[in-house]
Amino acid sequence: MDDSDDLDDLDDLPGAGLLLPGGRPHERWMRLALEEARAAAAEDEVPVGAIVVAGGRVVGSGHNQREQLNDPTAHAEMIALTQAAATLGSWRLEGCTLYVTLEPCPMCAGAILQARVPTVVWGAADPKAGAVASLYTLFDDPRLNHRVEHVGHVLADECGRILSEFFRGKRSGK
Repeated sequence: MDDSDDLDDLDDLPGAGLLLPGGRPHERWMRLALEEARAAAAEDEVPVGAIVVAGGRVVGSGHNQREQLNDPTAHAEMIALTQAAATLGSWRLEGCTLYVTLEPCPMCAGAILQARVPTVVWGAADPKAGAVASLYTLFDDPRLNHRVEHVGHVLADECGRILSEFFRGKRSGK
């Protein structure tokens, strides 16, 4: 049995991904979110990707589609949450973990709270719009009726690099 098989077995344990050393399960899932971000970049969308995991499997995925859909709410997280809710047949995503390549904005953080997602793992910090740790700390606000456990900076360099390269290309006219 190789290392990845061991990780598959552990993913089914509640909270196991948060307890393993080295963040390996988080990195495994974040790499899938990065694939979504690359799909966004290929569509000339801001390269942010998200996946929702439940019971060791992806139940929702998405990437930014604001330009394609002419929809200001078409952020990666919103699309992934909507897809997960449809897959699971419930708006309550209580047994899920959301992986997203960029720290959620206030809109997405609000949707995550409303969906009762217990855990969010994010990659790059967003100093201009981050609502988890950078500008706001919505997931930790004691005035709200739900808390979200969160782990940040997972594969942050890779998650940030794809955004930097995208915007560098935009500025240079490519």
